[in-house]
Amino acid sequence: MKILAISGSLRQASLNSLLLRAVARLAPAGIEVTLYRGLGELPLFNPDLEADVCTPVADLRRRILQTDALLIASPEYAHGVTGAIKNGLDWMVGNETFVDKPVALLNASPRAVHAQAALRETLCTMSARIIDEACITVPLMGARVDEADIAEHPEMAPR
Repeated sequence: MKILAISGSLRQASLNSLLLRAVARLAPAGIEVTLYRGLGELPLFNPDLEADVCTPVADLRRRILQTDALLIASPEYAHGVTGAIKNGLDWMVGNETFVDKPVALLNASPRAVHAQAALRETLCTMSARIIDEACITVPLMGARVDEADIAEHPEMAPR
């Protein structure tokens, strides 16, 4: 099984990206988790450019289509998702990229409820299949942790 992990944060020291790397570290044999690192390279969404899709957008579409499931972790900015993740999702609207694609939402902050709700709304509109039992919050705000520390967190235990 192939899983694509997308962090909505462009920060180098992002807790959401760190959380996704910890998940990749915990993946059992037979499950390959790949962290997508091209979100910041996507141009701003413009429907006029849809027919002439640039390479970063085409690459993201290809990766999503070739994966079995997605993990998305995004911080919350001003009670919403980051512009980076919203822009990436907007480029995927209007095609079959997300139709019935299993998606789990991860969260590094228990206070990011608005971002999670916005992600759910957008993904459901895109016909993604949110896997509720795989959606987790691992409260990492203010913590000085690395991948190994996160992998040991009780929320990361197999379910």
